[in-house]
Amino acid sequence: MIKLKYRPEIDTLRAIAVLAVIIYHANFYLFGNLVFSGGYLGVDIFFIISGYLITSIILKELIEKDSFSFKNFYIKRIKRILPALLFIMLVSIPFSWIYLYPTDLVSFSKSILYSLGFTSNFYFYFSGLEYGSPEGLLKPFLHTWSLSVEEQYYILFPIGLVIIFKFFRKNLLYFLLICFVISLLLADWGSKNYSSATFYFLHARIWELILGSLLAYYEIKLGHRGKNKIFCQIFPIIGLALIIYSFFYFDSKIFHPSFYTLIPAIGVSLILWFSYGDNFILKILSYKVFVKIGLISYSLYLWHYPIFSFANHLEIFFNNNLEKLLLILVTFILSIFTYYFIEQPARKKVSLKIIISSLAIIFFIIVIYSVTVITMEGFTNRLKVKNYQKRHTFLYLEQDDKACFGRICNFGSKEKQIILLGDSHLGSLAYDLYDKTKSDYSFLSITSAGYFHLKDVNQINKHSKKINIDYDKLRIRIDEILNKSKNNIIIVGGVTSLYFYNKRVKGRALHWDNIFVDKKSKKHDPQVIEQAFINLIDELSKNNEVILLYPIPEIGRNLQKKKFENMVRVFNYKYSDFLKQNKEVIEFFDSINKPRVHKVYSYKAFCNKEFYSFMFNS
Repeated sequence: MIKLKYRPEIDTLRAIAVLAVIIYHANFYLFGNLVFSGGYLGVDIFFIISGYLITSIILKELIEKDSFSFKNFYIKRIKRILPALLFIMLVSIPFSWIYLYPTDLVSFSKSILYSLGFTSNFYFYFSGLEYGSPEGLLKPFLHTWSLSVEEQYYILFPIGLVIIFKFFRKNLLYFLLICFVISLLLADWGSKNYSSATFYFLHARIWELILGSLLAYYEIKLGHRGKNKIFCQIFPIIGLALIIYSFFYFDSKIFHPSFYTLIPAIGVSLILWFSYGDNFILKILSYKVFVKIGLISYSLYLWHYPIFSFANHLEIFFNNNLEKLLLILVTFILSIFTYYFIEQPARKKVSLKIIISSLAIIFFIIVIYSVTVITMEGFTNRLKVKNYQKRHTFLYLEQDDKACFGRICNFGSKEKQIILLGDSHLGSLAYDLYDKTKSDYSFLSITSAGYFHLKDVNQINKHSKKINIDYDKLRIRIDEILNKSKNNIIIVGGVTSLYFYNKRVKGRALHWDNIFVDKKSKKHDPQVIEQAFINLIDELSKNNEVILLYPIPEIGRNLQKKKFENMVRVFNYKYSDFLKQNKEVIEFFDSINKPRVHKVYSYKAFCNKEFYSFMFNS
């Protein structure tokens, strides 16, 4: 295997990247502002560095030997990646067993299995988890999505590069440039239309990896990097400034990855190319303390997220900046141990036979544990908690031991029915509503993610597919029920305001975007939404009493200024903000004046004051 000349500035870039990610995930707030709101860009720095190093290794071996050893390449990847990853997974298992609720334990086990197969980016996407959401900090291995992207690249890129080098060597640069341009265009378009898929999937990240590849290609072709003394003094400073600027001024509202991401990407490229000779920035980037942090950056990245996640589950840490600093200190201690006693021996001292045998045993233990947990549905009797709610699956009402959310549940045989028709927020009322009405009425629950029941809208809610709802069958069944419904009470409502009038929250597309959309403009059209809703109310109120439930203030739902001390628990929320963001939908509901339509002004039951609200993990 070809060895590259050691460059300390690359380890310092790794240090900058991992520290930015850790600070971002820690949610540090100073003077009411999130520190390093663009810290998630640290992952992008890792991608560019990986592209540069991997391409340098492959091309140099191809040029010097006219061949490439896939065996040696993948053995080195295994020794670099798996020992620390499997060790941290193994250590996390006891904590998952002790502290996670059954549904969380099942999710944890699934994420581990997908991580072992380097497909966790697919798992988290198809489970509907938005990166950066408060729920994300409850998933101990969410951060492995980026590891999966890199490994997918490591599998595909060497094969493609060797083939192109063997048969189309003269056109290698064009292949790299074409891949770069196509991926960047897809990323920019996708971040605006399919933000979650674009964030998680390889196709929108290839351009960052290829950017590193282009640097490696030109360095090998020219035999050197940038040597102009003036440029080597100026451009690394500009590069570092671009990176730091991105950390402070990017946030979750920025489309990412996209053309905007070129700012930090160019910054990294300038440092990689012009860090040459005797220049000021190179000396700073070569300081031992930065280099040492860079050396343990992989362990730091692997450890920090499970530690933060379990701290959130415990609800006794992660409440203030001091506690977060203590957790980061613990992260550093564990990372130093992992680097010197796991990473280094696996890479340099222990024989390959012992490494493979050890990894196979640990791999087997983790897989058996995870499969067992999933099969046993998280061992519901493991915790001494009765009637717990399965977090985020809306298990407020069950029929035949299955959650009613996402399907139709019918209770009772009385002729007169109460029908609950709405989204997940209305579904949260199902249990109490049923409990209070079961003596006088039959109860029918029809709730899912978004207003799937609007007949005037033909598009399918793609989000529902992510949670395994058979959408077509569900919709047909709903139509049958509503067409036959007479002399019943139908309660209609949900988080209507956010989906009627706000296309994006924190830069992430909401799942109702897939329903209420004008096909030509591909943008929300409030008039289309309003008309569909009116048609629904008209149809239902012909033969039934309809209760229209106005929006209910939510914990932390402040689209204008989301100020809070902790992303998971404490939210500072103003009633006036709620009224402001719901102004249009309240006026729209007020305009619906029809016989047999009754209104419940839910929001008026709340005090007209600023309040702190707490969202607990269970």
